[in-house]
Amino acid sequence: MRIIATAAVLLVWGAGAQAGDPAAGAADFGKCKACHSIIAADGTEIVKGGKTGPNLFGVIGRPVGSLDGFTYSKDMAAAGEAGVVWDEVSLAEYVADPRAWVRAATGNPKARSAMTYKHKTGGADMAAYLASLGQ
Repeated sequence: MRIIATAAVLLVWGAGAQAGDPAAGAADFGKCKACHSIIAADGTEIVKGGKTGPNLFGVIGRPVGSLDGFTYSKDMAAAGEAGVVWDEVSLAEYVADPRAWVRAATGNPKARSAMTYKHKTGGADMAAYLASLGQ
């Protein structure tokens, strides 16, 4: 029942999301590269960035908290284990308020994300940019 309730919350939460602009998201990614890189599966470095956060290549369509070799918070891992998969809407909501998103995704009012940065203009453009990079 908890998973059904969480899915309903995420569906309603994301219902008002706007489609993003990949070009604007590419420009915005400069704020993210202090912690995140974008490295394709073949090793091509699309954006050189930090290693504090996971590589974001192929994030759209990937289960939350599941990139091999990266250690996620227990709550992010729990969201992935519950079957939550990143799509543009969920990623846009996460970037805007990581703590609120993981709390809704897990149904745990005390859940936390290791990411503390909140993208003030929302994350629709960022999600559209990451989606445009493919798998």
